[in-house]
Amino acid sequence: MKTEPPASVKSAERVIDLLEHLAAHPLGRTHSEIAAALAIPKGSLTPLLRNLLVRGWVTQNRGRGSYVLGQAALTLAQRATGLAGLLEAAPAILRRLTAETEESSSLNLRRGAEVEVACGANSDLPLLYSMKPGQRAPLYAVSGGKIILARLPEAEREAYLAEVTFQAITPKTLTSAEALRRELAAAAAEGVAYSFEEFTPGIIGMGAAVRGPDGYPVASVNVAIPSVRFGPAKRALVAEALQSAAAALAARLAGSAPLATLREGA
Repeated sequence: MKTEPPASVKSAERVIDLLEHLAAHPLGRTHSEIAAALAIPKGSLTPLLRNLLVRGWVTQNRGRGSYVLGQAALTLAQRATGLAGLLEAAPAILRRLTAETEESSSLNLRRGAEVEVACGANSDLPLLYSMKPGQRAPLYAVSGGKIILARLPEAEREAYLAEVTFQAITPKTLTSAEALRRELAAAAAEGVAYSFEEFTPGIIGMGAAVRGPDGYPVASVNVAIPSVRFGPAKRALVAEALQSAAAALAARLAGSAPLATLREGA
């Protein structure tokens, strides 16, 4: 006897289609763009998006008002890929990184066209840049965002460059795709990205990517250095310490290093 496939549930299919569509467009999609791409009537899309917003599966970007995947979707993805273990190990690794460099450090996660501080460790020096969880910045303006871009697959990186709108946050912020593309190539070659007072005047950032087993940049780690303390010696010290911290975090992500070995002093 032939078994008929189960009837589909249109609302469930629309939710899945919507989440998959937003995952493929990390810079966000407007209400009209979603409706057109998925052939969902706008009157039906509005309550669907409202429910997903309330539950945290979707959020809205500032300015353009476009929709992106929300924290609930990202949390689920984190659990599936081992990011929960990464976040568990990060505080100890960041404290060690800050102790070695005497500068504030943070672990950063991509949030669409922005990067967000997931956790940080602040310097004990009187002059410092404070790393606070939840702080966000455009990917193109900070070292932790640039290194993620530099390590993305080429097609994904080019899609970002084709869609991004640059804003001159400081007089030194990059404002063209070509200038950013040159920096990303240099960052990919060196393994470290830089932000020379491009997001905060007086602060130089250095960042390294935390890559998954497949090489994908799932996070970044960065150090924020007041420009008065930046020089060749500091640059070399921070670059080496960043690479070590990124490797330790990647090992935790891959599950190849037990948490006990990542504690301070281990």
